[in-house]
Amino acid sequence: MSETANPAGQTPSVAPKHPRNIVVGVSGGIAAYKAAHLVRNLKEHGDDVRVVPTEAALNFVGAATFEALSGHPVSTTVFDAVDEVQHVNIGQHADAVVVAPATADVIARIAAGRADDLLTATVLVATCPVIVVPAMHTEMWFNPATRDNVATLRRRGITVMEPAHGRLTGKDTGPGRLPEPEQIAELVRTRLAGIDINYDWQGLKVLISAGGTQEDLDPVRFIGNRSSGRQGFALAEIASQRGADVTIVAGNTVDLQTPSGAEIVNIVSTSELKAEMDSRARDADIVIMSAAVSDYRPASVASSKMKKGTNDDALSTLHMTENPDILKGLVAAREQGEISQETTIVGFAAETGDEKSSPLELAQAKFQRKGCDVLMANDVSEGKVFGNVNNEGWILTKELEPRTVAHGTKQVVAAQILDVVNEIRHEAGA
Repeated sequence: MSETANPAGQTPSVAPKHPRNIVVGVSGGIAAYKAAHLVRNLKEHGDDVRVVPTEAALNFVGAATFEALSGHPVSTTVFDAVDEVQHVNIGQHADAVVVAPATADVIARIAAGRADDLLTATVLVATCPVIVVPAMHTEMWFNPATRDNVATLRRRGITVMEPAHGRLTGKDTGPGRLPEPEQIAELVRTRLAGIDINYDWQGLKVLISAGGTQEDLDPVRFIGNRSSGRQGFALAEIASQRGADVTIVAGNTVDLQTPSGAEIVNIVSTSELKAEMDSRARDADIVIMSAAVSDYRPASVASSKMKKGTNDDALSTLHMTENPDILKGLVAAREQGEISQETTIVGFAAETGDEKSSPLELAQAKFQRKGCDVLMANDVSEGKVFGNVNNEGWILTKELEPRTVAHGTKQVVAAQILDVVNEIRHEAGA
């Protein structure tokens, strides 16, 4: 029992054993200032970063800033350092190229295969993962020319990150805003981990619960858990980048950036979570229950703050009532035809093990009880997983053998979970 959540310590993501060579391309938009934060993020994770701006980008952020942050000279033209053939060498030696922000003009030039400055020449040479992060006004983003150019890049294997919704230049608001540097950097690291993110979920509706629920004791105190919501948000980010229409029903979470293009529905208690999931699951193609749900709630909630040192023993003796099993209820609703038979349902099992069974054994038993299609199981003992940026565990399906998920960032884990979901849906003909 506590007046506030007691978060677990955050474990930083593991730095690469050897610095990767990452090229950060910057084009001429107001969001160019965020590229400075992106460079710093990548450097702080142990990577070597080279900034290649367009001439227009230097109208927003000076070369000196990028040189100081990256530790490398900055050039915009293929005619600098000709003896080093840098217009070829930079792209050849890159482990990843990320263009952020990418204006409509730069996207068009990359799609056309032009190489009329150092940035487009570098992209044309690169054989490593290329991530393009658009930033422009909403009208530009939805213009048929831009849509065709983006589709061309994706067809060629370039990852085009979905833009965020929010405030643009001036008073405009809508899709086209550059995602936050931390989101961009995490997607870059996910691609560097060997994860392909195909844009193959267009038209799919994905419903994800995330974070922990809280059950009130009185107007001040509540019973909660250590969930941060990071894994659920990572799942939403990858699903959004695959082209899905994503809704997150979010309980208590840490200060997380909203995944690009996702809709957030905020709830507090388990009963609120159940109501939202039951209602929205009817229209979903994929339902993922990654929230850490409170199994019990107080039988009664005090209308005023309970005081210690009184004859009222409510603070020392709690009477609890069991909460409904939301995941099991969703599976039952599908069996009864209230949810489409083609809806794929994914659950999570946070286990610590006991004197009789290991975390995996307990998760396997839970998988049988719940009846969902996929279960991601974690060992959360000793402060693992909750609140951390990394995860590991097992993916359980109707196959006999569990699939081991190696230690990695929660985005990398999310991509593996969604790949398994994709396999199951293809096998079912969905």
